[in-house]
Order: sequence, then C-alpha cells, then structure tokens
Amino acid sequence: MRDLDKALADILAIRSQIAAGTAFRGYGPATVAATGGIALLTAILQFLWLNDPTGQPVTFFAGWAAAALLSGTLIWIEMLARSRRHHSGLADAMIQQAFEQFLPPGVAGLLLGIMLWKFAPETLWMLPGLCQVLVSLGVFASVRTLPRSIAFGGAWYFLSGFTVLLLASQNHLLSPWMMGVPFAVGQLLMAALLHFASGENDAED
Repeated sequence: MRDLDKALADILAIRSQIAAGTAFRGYGPATVAATGGIALLTAILQFLWLNDPTGQPVTFFAGWAAAALLSGTLIWIEMLARSRRHHSGLADAMIQQAFEQFLPPGVAGLLLGIMLWKFAPETLWMLPGLCQVLVSLGVFASVRTLPRSIAFGGAWYFLSGFTVLLLASQNHLLSPWMMGVPFAVGQLLMAALLHFASGENDAED
C-alpha cells in the first residue's frame, strides 16, 4: 500500500512538472475582451446613477465586485472548456496552476479592501490603484505559462495603478473612470496579446 501511495504521489508530481512547462491555452481572447467591456459598462452606469461615489464607497465597490465576479465567472467557464479541449489529461493541473497564480493577489486585494473599509475608510481612494497593481502582479506571475508578450499587459496594469494613485491623491475622491478606463484598456490589451500570440512558441523556451 505504501508503494502504491508513493507511485501515485510520483505521478502527481510528474503531471505538475509537465503542466508547469506547458503553455496554458485556457484564456480565450474574446472572453477577455468582453470583460473589458464589462468594466467600461460598469463605469458608465456608476457615472450615470451614482451621484457621490466617495460618499457611497460600499455601493461603489459593490458594483465593481459584481463586475469582477461576472468577469471571473465568464473566464472560468471558458477556461474549463478550452483546457479540456487543448490540454486533455493535463487540464485539471493546468487550471489549478492558473488559479494559484492569481489567488495571492486576489486574496490580498480582498483583505486590503476590508481592512481599509473597517479601519481607515478615509484611505479608500487608494483602493482602485492598488487593485490594478495587484492585478499586474498576477499577470507577471502568469508569464511563465502564457505568451511572453502578456508581460506588456502586466506592465500596463502596473503603470496605470500608480498613475491612478497619483491622480487620486490630488483630491482623495473615488471615480468610476479610475477603475473603468484602466481595466477596459488593460483587458482589451490582454485580449489582443493573446490573440496575436495564439498561445504558441511565444510561451515556450
């Protein structure tokens, strides 16, 4: 029984190593582009219906949390289908690897938002920029299994995050455009990079 357990553990380790060296093709350019549209639509709706985002931070961030949840669900559904089609037996390992790459920044963003809301609500104006910086870290963490050109997407979120922090520091106000425009442009850029790279040799040594 001990030998069987060791053999199974070795098989899992081998599968993980193979997955780590394989270009991940679970992200579809069209769906990634659609999430950019969701970001822009959310910004427009909040601009039209939310009179004072700074005075209603819970409503402001609840709208963006809903947009993020919808975007994540769309990407997850397509990721499952594309991974089964492109990676066959490695699909589960590839999906787990992709999930683990974005899990730390995602959890950090959630906990950071809760902490600022509970203990320093006057600093919530920083959260849009910080979220973009955290997304950039997730993108950079994915470079080793995605087309190398995807690093340009990470660079965009990194620069846009600090730009938003700089602009928001002037008045400490929340703005739908500070979230909507960077994420719309960033997701469209990511979609274009995925489309042109086609997940082929660009991600491999």
